[in-house]
Amino acid sequence: MNIRGRFIIDPEGMIRAMEVLTPEVGRNVGELIRQLQALQHVVVKTGEVTPAEWHPGKKTLKPGPDLVGKVWKEWKPEGAF
Repeated sequence: MNIRGRFIIDPEGMIRAMEVLTPEVGRNVGELIRQLQALQHVVVKTGEVTPAEWHPGKKTLKPGPDLVGKVWKEWKPEGAF
């Protein structure tokens, strides 16, 4: 079976993201770019996390006890109902 993969490796050699797909499923270059931007953002902004569908300039989250059970009040993904 053929598979394809991509890995985002930080300057320290740590794997920060990976994706492995069979040939029948296409890859999304826009998602790869979004993930790179998110990883670059959190390196600069220590303590912040980027939720799904995050893009530069969008709201980030600060994890901690105050956020537990309230994520959906703080962040709503685009297209959510």
